[in-house]
Amino acid sequence: MKGSVIVLDELQGRKAAARLVDGQLDDLLIDPDDDTPRPGAIFRAICDRPVKGQGGMFLRLPEGGSAFLRQAKGLSPGQPLLVQVTGWAEAGKAVPVTDRVLFKSRYAIITPGAPGINISRRMEAAEADEAAVADDIMAMRDLAQAVLADGDGKTPELLVEGADAHMLAWRDWPKPEQLEEGDGAFATHGVSDLISTIQRPDVAISGGALAFIEHTRAFVAVDVNTGNDSSPAAGLKANIALARALPRQLRCRGLAGQIVIDFAPM
Repeated sequence: MKGSVIVLDELQGRKAAARLVDGQLDDLLIDPDDDTPRPGAIFRAICDRPVKGQGGMFLRLPEGGSAFLRQAKGLSPGQPLLVQVTGWAEAGKAVPVTDRVLFKSRYAIITPGAPGINISRRMEAAEADEAAVADDIMAMRDLAQAVLADGDGKTPELLVEGADAHMLAWRDWPKPEQLEEGDGAFATHGVSDLISTIQRPDVAISGGALAFIEHTRAFVAVDVNTGNDSSPAAGLKANIALARALPRQLRCRGLAGQIVIDFAPM
């Protein structure tokens, strides 16, 4: 199918969102199956233990959770602090957070402590209904004021939940040509079959070439093979095809960080 489709459904009891472009899986969001703090969540945390060698601070979160804040100069143990989750925590590690809290919706981002007006490069609000944009700005402003007023408590507390998969799709993805949602939407568009292809390390790329994407604790390794093509330009063609396919593959697999690529000889 040509064009873009956003599909909202559940996968094994977890909210999930898929973006399809010309029949290919272009992006995928799936909620965690536990209480792991989602990126964007805002906490009142309590400073716990400084790490002087790294210039950071471990923070206490609700229910015995732990977070780590870089560049924690001037903070002292016991001090309450508003922080926002910046990414998923690796197994056995503290949740990464920042003290530069922001409030983000579809048309507006409120940035306390950073005054001024900044226009989104995507400019989606330019085509939106004026009332919808105004309501969005007011809602984010009211939320920011309420959270900032609640930041001086003495115990750790979750103040704002991070956005789930459906909210992220609505907020961050471009407006699709078609939106499909509800129970069975994934089956209608074959999303489960598309997801199964990114659960394997092998990736078929154009011209019969093949790549393997494997995740280690230190980095993501990518190996490129020319397949049965033995022509002089086989390596170049395989590497160009991989370069075009890799961003989508990494995005859909949820991989980032250091990427090490073993290109085909050319």
